[in-house]
Amino acid sequence: MKTLSDNAISDDITINRNIKCYGSSEVLSELKGKDTLFLCVMATTKTSNIPGITGAGATPELTEYTPAADLELVICGEPKCLPEIPQTVIDGAAAPTPAVITKASLELADIPILVVDAGAGIKPDIPYIKLGNGPGEDVRTGNAVPNAREIFEKGVLLGKTLSKLTDHLVIGESTPAGTTTALGVLTALGYNAKQKVSGSMPENPHDLKYGAVREGLKAAGYGEGETVEDALRAVEIVGDPTIPAVAGIVMGSSIPIVLAGGTQMTAVCSVIKGINPEFDFSNLCIATTIFVAEDETADINQLTRQVADINIFAVDPEFEKSSVPGLKSYLDGSVKEGVGAGGAMMAALLKDIPMDNIRLKIEDLCDKIF
Repeated sequence: MKTLSDNAISDDITINRNIKCYGSSEVLSELKGKDTLFLCVMATTKTSNIPGITGAGATPELTEYTPAADLELVICGEPKCLPEIPQTVIDGAAAPTPAVITKASLELADIPILVVDAGAGIKPDIPYIKLGNGPGEDVRTGNAVPNAREIFEKGVLLGKTLSKLTDHLVIGESTPAGTTTALGVLTALGYNAKQKVSGSMPENPHDLKYGAVREGLKAAGYGEGETVEDALRAVEIVGDPTIPAVAGIVMGSSIPIVLAGGTQMTAVCSVIKGINPEFDFSNLCIATTIFVAEDETADINQLTRQVADINIFAVDPEFEKSSVPGLKSYLDGSVKEGVGAGGAMMAALLKDIPMDNIRLKIEDLCDKIF
């Protein structure tokens, strides 16, 4: 099994046996006991309509409903915009949305949640904060997020406000095809991201993703190997609305932040670094699931280290112990992460909720919902 670089694994992982630390675990001690607010930023793009590029929906067309339905599930316990909960279907087997992981974790730890719309095509029937308008375009057009700067600037304002309301922010995301747009931004900014971003399916369609990104960069006038000097311009060309929203929130904030997501969050960090090369990442870490950290088709550690020395934490929910077949699909590479699942679990663990309790709650939600 491929794991993160051995020299990045801390020997001090005593905070919780279900949290693997890649870097320094000292930040976990600092986060323990703080008031926490969970923020989930959602968006959709026409990139997710490319057949085979994502598993975040039963069909490419249904991916447009996934963020709204997921967040309706987290808040209300059921979807409002769809008759059924989104599931990743691989070879006829359905893996439940990671929204059940997030919901179980936040409920057990009594952590409040705010939803941010950076640019979702389908709006959820719940209260949310609006940063963007419509969804992003297909990255192949080279004009994926025309209003990236506006979204970023509004994100900065939101980050400043939220810093006055809590001690600690956990920011998740729900963006179908988000690993493709992450690949786009990282590639545009000159990072070596090819074959390194994760995905929601066991077979990671790297060539399809990279082909879409190259087509978009070419449409915007950039040849193979050419970099985009302006980070927000990179988002405009081949990104998605979530990336500038989260980057803005982080850069406007003055409190510790956990970026709850997989390789998409490395793209957020690359944009932050591009806007401010002297940005201090010591107040920020990435929390994901063990399924991303040990993804044999990707390398979140190598991606992150290219940007900065950022601590990564991977949570193991021990789904091998689960009685729910769909959850065991995560062990085979389906879904892996989403809706801030890894960060939500870590936040609950830091509030002394046992992982066995979290997993049982997840199973209970699966029995009730699916």
